[in-house]
Amino acid sequence: MAAGYGALLRTRHAARLLVGTLVGRLPNATAALAIVLFTRSEGGGYPLAGALSAVYAVGNAAGQPLLGRAVDRYGQPRVMAPAAVVSALAMALFALVGLRPLPLAFAAVLVAGLFTPPLEGGLRALWPSVLGREDRVHTAYALDAVAQEVMFATGPLLVTLLVLTWSEAAAVVVINVIGLLGAASVLLSPPSRRWRSAPREAHWLGALRSPGILVLVGAFFFVGVALGSIAVAAVAYADGHGGGAVSSGLLSALGGGALLGGLVYGVRPWAGAPEVRLRLLVGALALGYVPLALVPGVAAMTALAGLSGVFLAPALACAFVVIDRHAPRGTVTEAFSWLVTTFGVGNAAGAALAGPAVDLGGVSAGFTLPAAGGAVSLLVLVAAQRHLSVTATRTTGELPAENDHNGAVRPGFRAGHQA
Repeated sequence: MAAGYGALLRTRHAARLLVGTLVGRLPNATAALAIVLFTRSEGGGYPLAGALSAVYAVGNAAGQPLLGRAVDRYGQPRVMAPAAVVSALAMALFALVGLRPLPLAFAAVLVAGLFTPPLEGGLRALWPSVLGREDRVHTAYALDAVAQEVMFATGPLLVTLLVLTWSEAAAVVVINVIGLLGAASVLLSPPSRRWRSAPREAHWLGALRSPGILVLVGAFFFVGVALGSIAVAAVAYADGHGGGAVSSGLLSALGGGALLGGLVYGVRPWAGAPEVRLRLLVGALALGYVPLALVPGVAAMTALAGLSGVFLAPALACAFVVIDRHAPRGTVTEAFSWLVTTFGVGNAAGAALAGPAVDLGGVSAGFTLPAAGGAVSLLVLVAAQRHLSVTATRTTGELPAENDHNGAVRPGFRAGHQA
């Protein structure tokens, strides 16, 4: 296993791009926590903290596909570099002015979310030109999904450490400075500077004119619902089983399961169409959530949480491959950004639904939502599988898929090329 990932990371520029992207995404990954902690330190209540976090999330959801479309048209550095600077400056302004005047605080977090650079989609667009071989690209997608679990685990710890050793305002500023450095590492790299998207057809729907992309966006909205509801249900479970450390343990176990599953998935070749494999993986993901509704003791519940995460990273990695196959010509960064956006919106929706579910039916009801979300995601993929059928497979180095007059995907080469 280590040999396969080692060979990938020894490829020129690969480690720099992966690490730089993860570091560059730290501000986005920790924004909700940092905003809440800072708002509370300034005397604001939880409703205000939640409202500011929600405004940031709305800005981020709107900005990712828009910036992704701009990246496809103008290249990565020309779009993402100024966006990263604007986002970091907006968060620095938020830390400087605090909550007064309140409209300025809301405007600052909105701008910060709106201009968060789409580094995640940008990295996936770069992999084909950096790695060359299709099997290595698929491995990179799996490693990317695994690395996200590490980032979401370590990011909050870094914020907490900065708060304890310095202050909440300093944590906001330092995290964004670190993120800016990570983005710069990616955007100053030769692959990022050389990358150009294939020529695109002018169409206001962009990547969403592909039926396959619409199916994926719909399906992974419900995967996001599943994950968002787990986070809230885990807190409710912990209230009756020992407190906050238990909820952290459950979520860490879920992340550990996803990490292990992604590592195993990424080192072996997979035969057959990834569209079929994606349905199987999402089905397994949904089944893995079902036992959580049993809410056994802490040890058993932690084991079930780890099991429920095993197919998450493989499902995401497979979805990345399918997106690459279905994105219309010249829209690959935008297509990946749409997945990021809808996944995040689904996560927020799941968290919002889980609270009332717990109030009405108890903790067990809260843990039925993840299984329901996974089941609906599978239903979307099955019901719309004709839109995810591809008559042939692409090979590395080709131009991206084009749509025929009926909207079906004609396989071609991959989404970007070197200028």
